Amino acid sequence: MSTNLSAVIGKGLQPQQFIDGMERNKEAFLDWYQKFQWETEEDREFFESMNNRDDLRCVIIAAEWCGDVVRNVPVVFKALEDSGIPVEVLIMEEHTDIMDQFLTFGGRSIPVVIFTDTGGFVLGKWGPRPEQVQAVMRAFKQENPDREAPDYNDKIQAARAEMVRQYGEGTGYQSVIVGELRELLSTF
Repeated sequence: MSTNLSAVIGKGLQPQQFIDGMERNKEAFLDWYQKFQWETEEDREFFESMNNRDDLRCVIIAAEWCGDVVRNVPVVFKALEDSGIPVEVLIMEEHTDIMDQFLTFGGRSIPVVIFTDTGGFVLGKWGPRPEQVQAVMRAFKQENPDREAPDYNDKIQAARAEMVRQYGEGTGYQSVIVGELRELLSTF
């Protein structure tokens, strides 16, 4: 990726500022945040080992109204707390120019977790949701390209219900996110 985010590095909200500023979904966000636990000692050690690197930054495009943000960003925050990687949040509506560089299926889907080097060059991204959940939306988009179709709304509601089912009842999805972040971070 040749995208550069140097113009916004250092201008986002710190994780605690994002949480403190939440007017919607704060309780649910904090609930997922507090429930986070490392599934394996190996995962925790991997993220702690990132403290030896000072060449990475993380920018998260998010908004408090989004269900995927409420579920997934607490996991990203917790995992990266142990990594020493500086993390900041850009509110999507305030940074549509940045958001539009990271579209999913041509649309604005959040969160987008972007890792850059210290110069702001994008190294990789994760999001907006774990791969097994994202696979449901990918299949839906492929099978339903016409947003004007009479049954589109019914089908997207069914896809969204399946996505919720894929997340599961508990916190198991959190270890999936940790694994996907770990795999991504291992590439740079």
